[in-house]
Amino acid sequence: MNLPIRPILVALRRHKAGTVLIALQIALTLAIVCNALFIIHARLANLSEASGVDEPNVFVIKNQWAAERPTAQVDAQVQADLLALRQLPAVRDAAPASGYPLQGGGWDNLVTLTPDQTHPITDSAVYTSDEHFIDTLGARLVAGRNFRPDEVMVMGTQQSITPPTVIVTRALADKLFPGGHALGKSFYAMGTTPSTIVGIVDPLHRQGVSQWNKAYAGQALIWPLRADDARGIFYIVRAKPGQLAAAMREAPKALYAQSRMRIIDPKDGVQDYAAIRHKVYDSDRGMAILMGIICAVLLAITAAGIVGLTSFWVGQRRKQIGVRRALGARQRDILAYFLTENFLISAAGVLLGVVLAVAFNLWTVTRFELDRMSLAYVGVGVLVLLLLGQGATFAPALRASRVSPVEATRSV
Repeated sequence: MNLPIRPILVALRRHKAGTVLIALQIALTLAIVCNALFIIHARLANLSEASGVDEPNVFVIKNQWAAERPTAQVDAQVQADLLALRQLPAVRDAAPASGYPLQGGGWDNLVTLTPDQTHPITDSAVYTSDEHFIDTLGARLVAGRNFRPDEVMVMGTQQSITPPTVIVTRALADKLFPGGHALGKSFYAMGTTPSTIVGIVDPLHRQGVSQWNKAYAGQALIWPLRADDARGIFYIVRAKPGQLAAAMREAPKALYAQSRMRIIDPKDGVQDYAAIRHKVYDSDRGMAILMGIICAVLLAITAAGIVGLTSFWVGQRRKQIGVRRALGARQRDILAYFLTENFLISAAGVLLGVVLAVAFNLWTVTRFELDRMSLAYVGVGVLVLLLLGQGATFAPALRASRVSPVEATRSV
């Protein structure tokens, strides 16, 4: 079938307003859909990020003290609490902590290799706990050793202590000492006291999940510090396989049996990792759903616009279609004409849309520090819009192809 393009272009010039409006609609839809797909993919990727925690068996207790206590009393109570938790039949291990992976915010420090270095190497999330922390999380020690009990120090609410030993994640070790030779090396994360790396874990997520944390993904350190914070403390508990519910039920009872002078919120004072992950990524999930709805609405509106314009043109050209049919044009020729006409409009729209999509992404990169969008998303968007245009045109074009020569040339 030989379908000349020039008559189609002449016809489009006679309908400039409709042609330009549909092309602009396609361009804007493409620009928004490409960036929306990119955002959706990034947000959904966040939902499945590895935490380094044995999530099916780990839960967190947010323990707050009901009254101010001297430092020594707080630490003694913390140790008694941990002993009671570890003795529960459904519990494998328990540890105190200043924070936990996927907490949604927490302690972080700039890291340098020398005490007088003005420009830090990176920013590291900071966890403080004892020798039970790694086993309680279910984290994987890939090099070196765990802390010894005699290395664990007690840190009061107003104290600032830098322990001489530290365990780091592989991501932080590789950032500080590329080449895999971090064990035994020292660095500075607070003040002028160095910490020597005695162990490496992989992976271990930071507390924060914000966009700012992406630049330091996986970079965290663990100090052997047991915080005797007068305000409260996190207890991380790892249940034995299949006994999470029993452990979560018995743990608060065990703590209250040790002392009633504490507050554990009945709503979110005890959370398993399913709840923690759902809560911390709630905004990501909501954004992905919102972007998905926007994409669906825009595509539906664009498809409706194409259908409406094509139907209008078919109605206007019924006599011309009849003349062409009388001169020997087949149904498939009429169908091909309208499909080609729409393809040319869509092609012009997607070319402009590609420029707008890239420009919009560059603006978000500079304005909101988002990642650069892969051109694969633009390719997918172009394909979707072209197929959408052809699909939306098919029904009106099929009706046009079925117009009989006698009906179309009948006088009005």
